[in-house]
Amino acid sequence: MCGRTRCTLNPDRVARACGFAASIPTRQIDRYRPSYNVSPGAYLPVLLLERTTGEAEASPSICCMKWGLVPSFTKKTEKPDHYKMFNARSESVKEKPSFCRLLPTNRCVVAVEGFYEWKKDASKKQPYYIHFKDSRPLVFAALYDSWKSSEGDILYTFTILTVGSSKSLQWLHDRMPVILGDDVSVDVWLNNGMPKSEIVLRPYEDEDLKEIPESSSLSSSFAFMVWYPVTTAVGKPSFDGPDCITEIKLKRPVENQIAKFFTKKADGKNQMEEEHTKRLELSPKGDRVDDTKKDASRTENVANFKEESPQNDMFNCMKEDCEHHVDEKHSSNGLLKKENVSPDIFGTKRQTQEIPLDSGSTSEKVSSLLKKARRVKNVDDKQASLLSYFGKA
Repeated sequence: MCGRTRCTLNPDRVARACGFAASIPTRQIDRYRPSYNVSPGAYLPVLLLERTTGEAEASPSICCMKWGLVPSFTKKTEKPDHYKMFNARSESVKEKPSFCRLLPTNRCVVAVEGFYEWKKDASKKQPYYIHFKDSRPLVFAALYDSWKSSEGDILYTFTILTVGSSKSLQWLHDRMPVILGDDVSVDVWLNNGMPKSEIVLRPYEDEDLKEIPESSSLSSSFAFMVWYPVTTAVGKPSFDGPDCITEIKLKRPVENQIAKFFTKKADGKNQMEEEHTKRLELSPKGDRVDDTKKDASRTENVANFKEESPQNDMFNCMKEDCEHHVDEKHSSNGLLKKENVSPDIFGTKRQTQEIPLDSGSTSEKVSSLLKKARRVKNVDDKQASLLSYFGKA
């Protein structure tokens, strides 16, 4: 298939590309607009052989025609659709009425600098620009016809013949235009009958060029085909200019990049584990520390931290002040029998203390202090204040 081409050739270059002299007659060439992105419906210079009145042999001429065949039997009131027949399959060209009647007399060739083809990859299509390595023009086999509109205007149109892709381009698309690789192929297509012309209706293979000796005159007439990816903006017919044929670098598929990323990460983790194992094997036994000893050491550090915490120090000081206050006031009268006080004031019952029955008002004060000391508990996890230990003055 060939749906987009590049053609910026002037009529002289078109004639030379087809093996003719530069100065040949032209018709309606003023309609031709050179472009890097030619789509069906555009005018292109087409070379054909015409026999004028009184001449025995047909002579070449260049006529500007619209790409996309409109058969002559199309209704005059019908609007031409150039996308219907911009290509014709060479395998079935003898069978279809639109093309078989054109084979004996209406053959032509189209010279372009290259063409575009799209590679389908899932939901995305990537265009490629295909051309000859030495930048010489490509010559396509084509058929032309004329159609007369209701206003009486005659419109010349053409279609490009296609064939199965060559081995080198099968990865890109299953069809390609019929490329006439040398002047002999052009002459066969334009002058001879159908039996001989079938020889040129085949894929253009680069492998065939390797069989031609370098000393042969034919070796200079053949060229290798090359291709490269271009911007997807070529898909828009309005996009034109040298940027159409600028080579781009394709990005790697995202899935491959993600898989590669995780593969590297896993390999790095395994490598770290292997290095750690080797270090343990090479290190002396005395340098290794048992995991149980490590856990015991951590527990001991946590316990030391709790004992040395500022909060515990504050509670211990409060406890000592309370005991000192009670001893200082009442130890001389023998009112209290000194006993060991529980180190934990909060949440643990204090041991009962013996108080004489005849202590009078002093026993009441001591009892009040003891009650206040018992209240020093964390209620709703709130920290006790100093006022909870001593009464107001």
